[in-house]
Amino acid sequence: MLANQATFPVSVMSEGFHVSSSGFYAWKARPPSLRASGNAVMSERIRRIYADSDATYGMPRVRAELIEQGERISAKRVAHLMRAAHLRGVSRRRGFAVTTQRDQRQRPAPDLVNRHFVADAPNVLWVADITYIPTWAGFIFLAVVLDVWSRRLVGWSIGETLQTELILAALNMAVQQRKPVSVIHHSDQGSQYTSVAFGQRCKAMGVRPSMGSVGDAYDNAMAESFFASLECELLDRRCFKTKTEARLAVFTWIEGWYNPRRRHSALGYQSPLNFERRNADVTPPLRIEHGFPTVGSGVGCATPPVDNPAPLTPRSSRESRPKLST
Repeated sequence: MLANQATFPVSVMSEGFHVSSSGFYAWKARPPSLRASGNAVMSERIRRIYADSDATYGMPRVRAELIEQGERISAKRVAHLMRAAHLRGVSRRRGFAVTTQRDQRQRPAPDLVNRHFVADAPNVLWVADITYIPTWAGFIFLAVVLDVWSRRLVGWSIGETLQTELILAALNMAVQQRKPVSVIHHSDQGSQYTSVAFGQRCKAMGVRPSMGSVGDAYDNAMAESFFASLECELLDRRCFKTKTEARLAVFTWIEGWYNPRRRHSALGYQSPLNFERRNADVTPPLRIEHGFPTVGSGVGCATPPVDNPAPLTPRSSRESRPKLST
């Protein structure tokens, strides 16, 4: 009735709804209840959090933000208020951009991960991959290196070609930032990762290369998951006129949002940087194997231990399925 008061007389609407006009006016004059007032205030806070996330956060991340602000609130109430305000988080799409083309002349590194994407300290296991970013001026390519422990993007590079220099720049950034000891660098079998130049750079930096199969997203699932977030939160929602515009947008998303602020479900809804700050005392223990220092596990875990974890041993021979290049 209130929404149509300017169109229809109150007396007519009251008769149609079988209520009295005096009852309607009494209801209209009544002050809002404490619950309604509280919901109005909370809805405004939720709108601000949602806007700060660039309209990407759903209920779990909005609730995590409220809890960190000192609010005790149930998931059910947050979901109810978001529905009432017509606020919805973005959803990942299925499928990934394929950029892998194997060089049959090069032997890939063994798979040291076997889909066991778990690390109990920083710089134990990194995952890497490449995706493309469309613009009106043509494609650019993004190479990334992600620390499995904190989900932090520790190295990345953007280029206009799929040359080996692209992944070398991302690896250089990661090593310069983290200074790892015998970290495992896991990727697919793209020709850039199987190249002689990449193998030599890994050897010079003390990085242990590991590679999954060709054409199987599950063999590099964590990197694919990162790209899915990038696509649904940025690339699917923007059209870039120039390559420079795309570069700036990706830089802002990574360094201004993903690493310092974006809450990750696997980290207890903390951002990668906050997770690392709160677990700054966690360091990878060292052990000596065949005269070389390597990273061990099991001491000072910041993540829950895994029952009967799969060993980090080379995978047996497996069929490689070709991917289409872009």
